[in-house]
Amino acid sequence: MTSTNDIRRGFLEYFAGAGHVEVPSAPLVPYNDPTLMFVNAGMVPFKNAFTGLEKPPGPTAASSQKCVRAGGKHNDLDNVGYTARHHTFFEMLGNFSFGDYFKEQAIQHAWTLLTKEWGIDAGRLTATVYHTDDEAFDLWRKIAGLPEERIIRIPTSDNFWSMGDTGPCGPCSEIFYDHGDHIDGGPPGSPNEDGDRFVEIWNLVFMQFEQQADGSRADLPRPSIDTGMGLERIAAVMQGVHDNYDTDTFNELIAASESLTGVRADSDHQASHRVIADHLRSTSFLMADGVLPSNEGRGYVLRRIMRRAMRHAHLLGAAEPLMYRLVPALVTEMGQAYPELVRAQPLVEETLEREESQFRRTLEKGLRLLDDATASMNEGDKLDGETAFQLYDTYGFPYDLTEDALRSRGLDVDRAGFDAAMEKQKAAARAAWKGSGEAADSEVWFDIAEREGATEFTGYTSTSGEGTVVALVRDGAEIASASEGETVTILTNQTPFYGESGGQTGDAGTVSTPEGLQISVKDTSKPLGRLHTHSSTIEAGSIAVGDTVHLEVDIERRDRIRANHSATHLLHAALRNRLGGHVTQKGSLVADERFRFDFSHPKPLSDEDIAAVEAEVNAEIRRNEQVVTRLMSPDDAVEAGALALFGEKYGEEVRVLSMGGLGEDGRSYSVELCGGTHVKATGDIGIFRIVSESAVSSGVRRIEALTGEAARKWLVCREDALKSIATTIKAAPDEVGERVAALVDERKRLEKELAEARRQLALGGGGGATDEVSTSEDVAGVTFSGQVVQGLNPKDLRSVLDEAKQSMGSGIAAICAVNDGKAAFAVAVTDDLTDKFDAVSLVRTGVEILGGKGGGGRADMAQGGGPDGEKAQDAIVAVRESLIESAA
Repeated sequence: MTSTNDIRRGFLEYFAGAGHVEVPSAPLVPYNDPTLMFVNAGMVPFKNAFTGLEKPPGPTAASSQKCVRAGGKHNDLDNVGYTARHHTFFEMLGNFSFGDYFKEQAIQHAWTLLTKEWGIDAGRLTATVYHTDDEAFDLWRKIAGLPEERIIRIPTSDNFWSMGDTGPCGPCSEIFYDHGDHIDGGPPGSPNEDGDRFVEIWNLVFMQFEQQADGSRADLPRPSIDTGMGLERIAAVMQGVHDNYDTDTFNELIAASESLTGVRADSDHQASHRVIADHLRSTSFLMADGVLPSNEGRGYVLRRIMRRAMRHAHLLGAAEPLMYRLVPALVTEMGQAYPELVRAQPLVEETLEREESQFRRTLEKGLRLLDDATASMNEGDKLDGETAFQLYDTYGFPYDLTEDALRSRGLDVDRAGFDAAMEKQKAAARAAWKGSGEAADSEVWFDIAEREGATEFTGYTSTSGEGTVVALVRDGAEIASASEGETVTILTNQTPFYGESGGQTGDAGTVSTPEGLQISVKDTSKPLGRLHTHSSTIEAGSIAVGDTVHLEVDIERRDRIRANHSATHLLHAALRNRLGGHVTQKGSLVADERFRFDFSHPKPLSDEDIAAVEAEVNAEIRRNEQVVTRLMSPDDAVEAGALALFGEKYGEEVRVLSMGGLGEDGRSYSVELCGGTHVKATGDIGIFRIVSESAVSSGVRRIEALTGEAARKWLVCREDALKSIATTIKAAPDEVGERVAALVDERKRLEKELAEARRQLALGGGGGATDEVSTSEDVAGVTFSGQVVQGLNPKDLRSVLDEAKQSMGSGIAAICAVNDGKAAFAVAVTDDLTDKFDAVSLVRTGVEILGGKGGGGRADMAQGGGPDGEKAQDAIVAVRESLIESAA
């Protein structure tokens, strides 16, 4: 038997031998088509190459492309498990010509591979052509020798392919395999064509026209080829079975399911085993390509697929979570062809186990309610929509799961009633929001979110991608279009731009189209917590709702933000290790040039604390450990040791970031709940430097820090300053500290000597006094000394006056010290004169002249001051005259 892996490899080797470039499968999340939820056909990754927007990998190419059909118009989910050929995940083998060869060589390749290389019986093959495509009809007769009755003309769109309302298009030629007359069904185009006897195995698309907006078609200058052959279908043919689920890959997966459940895949349980095997493939490959279960967008579809499989595991009686235990069997079968599956195996297993454990609790509660609600119902009855909505709203039971659970009992669900209950809840939510105090201009975002749903954020795995413009907003109102020079807020159905939240600043970048649109995105916000809106200025061209645009994040800026955000996590862990478990985050700002981190701690950090924290963070950076992202419920995450971040609102699912080396407890250095963007490995942070530590409020400290290039520049700047100082003081850089300390000591000594000299000058008299006032004279029978001294420290006034009183024996002394234009004024009265003269009154007399107010002290000693140092001598004179007046 030829294995599925052999068939895939044989297809690629055949076309490689024919000069085709072998192209690896693109991820399941399409980067170049925002209209698709998942890649659903082999040509999707080459769409821009066919339209001329991108350079093709070569003139010809071949691939085995992963595909998922489980959402939108290409949704096979409900049929999976109950038919022979429906899958949520499948592989599409394809060969492509980008203007190199056309119909004749495409048909030649297909016929040669099928009949000569693979030895398929030519008598079982039938071809179809578009009814007007005489060229293809004649080529099938010429190349394959098929009789006319096995070249069937089809007049419908089934045999005419188009990329959209406009663009490349052309006729198709499909190849069918006849599984034999023991199976019901007729050839294509017959009344019984929907039977299973004739199965399409390969579709050859001949792109030869350009569909115009007016409905006309023009010939393409370089006609191209796009083909698609379902690997599962051709494997069934080559392995001699009619049913895709009887091929080797599915046989192995179903056998593993049988072994773990102890239930045979017989008629009663066949569908459940098939659902599990198929959904195991789609969920595992989606997670390997970066999709994680959530309640929005692609993550919601992934969760629906998971839960449908888990529901069937429950029907088989699996007592414990089943899906994650099947992953090794899948990796064994497909890991060699798709190494991303091997790399993601731990994440896939962990996510499936957690999801199934959580879903089992949901299922148990939901099924009890469902059993109670349907106990008295008969086959053909409908469950009321209110109950179905209660299951969805209260227990997280998706509508399609309720429908699936009732199908085996012949019961249906009132979909209209379910939708009415949903609308009722939305109306209540709107009313509650209007009363919440939000800004009035935000109401437009509520309307848009209700209409369009949440923005699909693709920025965890990519920094560029395509998006469809779903809304344009200016001045709080929706507009249909905008043009060059205008400032507008743009909302797309999906975006790699991170919206500001959780302390991380929003992304900046560009929006563009091949037609010349150029938009600068200054910032990205996140209104209502689920929309990513781009604050933009249109530099060239115009934009309208419905346009498909290319979004490009400023990658260098994003990298700096990522480094800073990851550094906050390492800093948090280091602070807790150094200071204690009481340290918790109280806020943060993560920008591209710097970050700040607020945390609880009762006192300033010492220099030793700061040095130790900084060293510990840099040690973790040097370890260059991978940063691991997991999705958990908040409770499970905290139980696993994750730290919740201040100010975050957490839903049913949270992203858990683990980084740094493992400790003795087996946990990573840092484990936190965080929805931001982060580095892939701690080494990407580069270097870490704390630049300040300060108080924010009582019990809350703030660290400001730099990483990467910003930290390097900061260090270089300080090194340059050190060198400049070293040159100035004529010392080596290593000796600057010692030399500066010596200079400081010398300055203190000189200042002390200068102060002493000024004191001596004041005590010795003459210095600073004027001819109008003697430094020592008899005034009204009292010895009076009055001096103005430039540069005397005000702190020395009292000691100078104390010494003056001692030298006088009896008398009054007044000194005015002038420094930088300001005056300090003091008066001393010896004890024998305090009953006649009050130092406080005398000081206030002088202070008033100096432009000051008040002055205080005791009767024997008082001091004050004023701003007008130029009137220092006048203040001395005023005191002298006050003494004369008192004597009179």
